[in-house]
Amino acid sequence: MPPSEGERAPEFEALLCDGETFRARRLADVLDGGCVVVFYGFSFSAIAENWWKRYDRAGWADFDVPVVGVSRDGPYAQNAFLRYLDSPFHLFSDADGTAAAAYDILTERDGMGSTRTARRAVFVLDAERRVAGRWLADDWISPVPREAIEAAVAEL
Repeated sequence: MPPSEGERAPEFEALLCDGETFRARRLADVLDGGCVVVFYGFSFSAIAENWWKRYDRAGWADFDVPVVGVSRDGPYAQNAFLRYLDSPFHLFSDADGTAAAAYDILTERDGMGSTRTARRAVFVLDAERRVAGRWLADDWISPVPREAIEAAVAEL
C-alpha cells in the first residue's frame, strides 16, 4: 500500500538531477521543512511536459518546501528534460524503480511490454517524512488536484 496521510513515507536514495549535474542523494537530503514528491512515468512524454510546465506556472517553485520529481529516466535524460523545460525543479533518476517500489506505486504500463513505471502520484511530506497530503492517479492523464496539494503545503 502506498503511504497514507499520517504515515511516514519511505526513504530512498537515487541520483538527483539539477539540469546540469547529478549526485546520489537521499530523500532526507532534500527535505527542507518538508517536501513535495511528484512521481511520474517518463520525462519527455507529452503528459510529463504538460504537467511540469503547469507546476512551474502555478508557482510551485516558490513553495516554502522543495518540489522534486521521480521517474525511471536516467540522469542524462532527466538533466536534458530539465534544460528543455528551463525548469526550476530537481528530478530524481529512479532508473531501477527502487523509489517507486518503496512507495508501492510501481505498475506495469499497458501496451509497453513489461515496462514498469511509477503511477502518477504526489506526496506532500513534512520535515519528518510524514505524509501531510497525497494524490494517487487512477490513469495517466488526470490532472493533479493542485488546490489540495497547495493547501497541504500551506499547512506544513
